[in-house]
Amino acid sequence: MSETMEPLLKVTGLQKHFPIRKGLLQRQTGAVKAVDGLDFEVYPGETLGVVGESGCGKSTMGRLITRLLEPTGGKIEFQGTDISHLGVSGMRPLRRDVQMIFQDPYGSLNPRHTVGSIVSAPFKLQGVEPEGGVKKEVQRLLGLVGLNPEHYNRYPHEFSGGQRQRIGIARALALKPKLVVADEPVSALDVSIQAQVVNLLDDLQEELGLTYVFIAHDLSVVRHVSDRIAVMYLGKIVELADRKSLYESPMHPYTRALMSAVPIPDPRRKGVKGERILLKGDVPSPIAPPSGCRFHTRCWKATEVCKTQEPPLLELRPGQRVACHHPEDAEGVTIPSARESVEVTITKSPESPKAPEAPEPVEAPEPEAPASAEATESTEQADAPKSGEPAEATESPEAPEGAESVSKPAAKDDAAGE
Repeated sequence: MSETMEPLLKVTGLQKHFPIRKGLLQRQTGAVKAVDGLDFEVYPGETLGVVGESGCGKSTMGRLITRLLEPTGGKIEFQGTDISHLGVSGMRPLRRDVQMIFQDPYGSLNPRHTVGSIVSAPFKLQGVEPEGGVKKEVQRLLGLVGLNPEHYNRYPHEFSGGQRQRIGIARALALKPKLVVADEPVSALDVSIQAQVVNLLDDLQEELGLTYVFIAHDLSVVRHVSDRIAVMYLGKIVELADRKSLYESPMHPYTRALMSAVPIPDPRRKGVKGERILLKGDVPSPIAPPSGCRFHTRCWKATEVCKTQEPPLLELRPGQRVACHHPEDAEGVTIPSARESVEVTITKSPESPKAPEAPEPVEAPEPEAPASAEATESTEQADAPKSGEPAEATESPEAPEGAESVSKPAAKDDAAGE
């Protein structure tokens, strides 16, 4: 897609820092780095899904794209025009092409206005007179999103959550925009209503040729609607890939942890426990993010380079960009899986106190101790390609039969780590 057409939206180094002011003079003592350097493109007719934990900056990014917030740094290009720092008068013509569906269907509608006045507000603000009049066009939009045109004179409190979200969608589509930023449009709805709204967005995209930036935290919904998916963590994009590549072979450890949390609705897998990666600790504060890779405080593969150097977002596979020093399934790199790394941490701790007890079985024949030591050295040399550590070979005969299968892979992992 990127080779055949120009991007509709291009974001480069986008930043948004909210200042923290204290004291009588309100001096700035710090900043909340909600968005700290984003690079991505959105092409005409596609849906870019954005996922991540709460507080990672997804909604802030959506408000920056629609210029509801002023960016601290970076560049936002819409159809080749830089809109990063346009004022109210400069953005007014572009409001027809960039619209937003807000997250809260209860707070995004004015309770003192009727549905007709809410949906017709874009026509009045832009000075557009549709064919047949504003009322007829508003009733057509209400029918387009699955509402009754007779609801024109009703108030928002008379509708359910799903119906209110449809009103917000009708308002966003009033001026026939080219780009729609949907900020978690189904998070406050029931599951059955979620399916209706998601299918509605798909139908409208095919009918009107819309381009979506779909922000959500439900990975199953994002998989259903998105063409490409960007994974955010603490204000940065850690992985950006097409839907198939991301769900079948995620390369960033954080993406893999998110995918392991998605339940598989398959009756044949009843009682089968899949691999579940549990991240330890909480998300660091965006006021003082960790140095280097921001995920290294919760990553099971973190090394010293992860703590000191920030990984760039590089294209490791065609169409798949990853920001990680130790990506999963990378060509030419052998990295233990998450489950193996967890086993290493479990088997290491009981083995370490047993090290001084290894020579105890040899204490009975004291004069023959050197000969047994030579025998153990020969066995260590024979097993050296398998274990890589002489200490593990001496501990293996002492361990019970059930633990022997665990100690050998642990030694392999230790050797790989060294």
